[in-house]
Amino acid sequence: MKKPIALTLVACAMMAMVLTSCSSKPSDQEIKQLNDLKAEITSLQNQISSEQSQKAALQKSIADKDAQIAQLTKDKNSVQQRQKPQ
Repeated sequence: MKKPIALTLVACAMMAMVLTSCSSKPSDQEIKQLNDLKAEITSLQNQISSEQSQKAALQKSIADKDAQIAQLTKDKNSVQQRQKPQ
């Protein structure tokens, strides 16, 4: 998770350097670099969103399993209580 954030920061820093260059008009290469960086930022943001969605799905699955375990434990204890000789 830290790698995409670091790449985004690097891309932003490079974009800032391109935008604040000394020439008054950006060269074709600088424009291409800027567009490439924008595409990379978009890609990284999409990747972050995807990873966050996967994380949320896994957390929900864990919570569901925990609830199922709790219910089964409760059921097991109930059955054991009924089986004890009086």
